[in-house]
Amino acid sequence: MVQQKTQKSANSMFTKEEELLLQDFSRNVSTKSSALFYGNAFIISAIPIWLFWRIHSMDLLSSAVFFVVVTGLSTYLMAMAYKNTKFQLKHKVAVKREEAVTREVMKQLADDKKMTRKEKDERVLWKKNEVADYEATTFAIFYNNAMYLAIVILISFFVLKTSSPAVNYIFSVGLASGLLALFSTSKAA
Repeated sequence: MVQQKTQKSANSMFTKEEELLLQDFSRNVSTKSSALFYGNAFIISAIPIWLFWRIHSMDLLSSAVFFVVVTGLSTYLMAMAYKNTKFQLKHKVAVKREEAVTREVMKQLADDKKMTRKEKDERVLWKKNEVADYEATTFAIFYNNAMYLAIVILISFFVLKTSSPAVNYIFSVGLASGLLALFSTSKAA
């Protein structure tokens, strides 16, 4: 109870702008980003089904349980990898784009004499966050998808080429998504 009161009073010390800023740099993703991550993760996790159906000659109906379970697990792990990668990249992108975004926003707001310096700075910060969020999201999806497909192909065609197609599918897709989820939790330099 005391901890809740302390936390409540700590939250009330922040202004609305500060809370929005903290929210922008938190690990939590918006519902829109989460839907985007899970949608992309499902598509990329389902691609190996075609590979194993057409190239490794797995029967779709008799292997449906494997496909559903492994694709579901892979979808979850890939979405987690996207989220972690985005979090790691967002601040780096914001720092790299800060000067260009500041220049662009100040150029747009140069004619507005009614706006205070603080309001202009808030607009710059908001735009910088928006750009960093977009770029980190798209790069996280691209990077993880490329790595996932490369790992699946490497494991499927080279490491486990002599194993049965079902074992090959389970381990190649499971290891690829598991490794990406694991590597996405590391601290990047």
